[in-house]
Amino acid sequence: MMLHIPQVLNADQVTHARTELARADWVDGKVTVGAQGAGVKRNRQLPERSPIAIQLGAIILAALKENGLFFSAALPKKTIAPLFNSYEGGEHYGLHVDGSVRHLPDSEISIRTDLSSTLFLSDPDDYDGGELVVVDTYGTHEVKLPAGDLILYPSTSLHRVEPVTRGARVCSFFWTQSMIRNDWQRSMLFELDQNITSLRARIGDTQEVLSLTGHYHNLLRQWAEL
Repeated sequence: MMLHIPQVLNADQVTHARTELARADWVDGKVTVGAQGAGVKRNRQLPERSPIAIQLGAIILAALKENGLFFSAALPKKTIAPLFNSYEGGEHYGLHVDGSVRHLPDSEISIRTDLSSTLFLSDPDDYDGGELVVVDTYGTHEVKLPAGDLILYPSTSLHRVEPVTRGARVCSFFWTQSMIRNDWQRSMLFELDQNITSLRARIGDTQEVLSLTGHYHNLLRQWAEL
């Protein structure tokens, strides 16, 4: 399941992030990937322990905790501290798949990467190219979102970033381990939750809505890994 989540960051938060990132010291993006990724990756990133990355990552994680749509879709157990990248002057990231496990820096903690997120910090009019292209069983999907919006998709998907031919594409990206490992089960729970929410808004907590809510929580109880 791919999901566009609008306005994870508001306009003021995006402006603050771009101001901070404009004065950051970027490094070669190959430092955070394995051998396969390094062969196709041409971009720049903030070091994972950069003070700017830590500060902005905390803002993003706080925003995600308040975002009901992200919670409903991801059912997050752990989310890694957000990273930041920049593409310009023809930089790109060829077709690849994200690693299955991420080790948190300066920690013995690891997470399974069930879901990948890209949070756009540049407006689409600010640059040419730079589309995130995700390839899955339903075809090929191009994504280029307004600043502050996020795309959530399974980390099992092949994906790439097209060359940026004008301007700069600045984004945050991170991974989430879900309480629900299986993408099919997670998608069903998301659809059920969204329908319950819609029904409750229209007709209130009727007996039928309460029954569906019970089914949702019983499925979550059966499938969740805590």
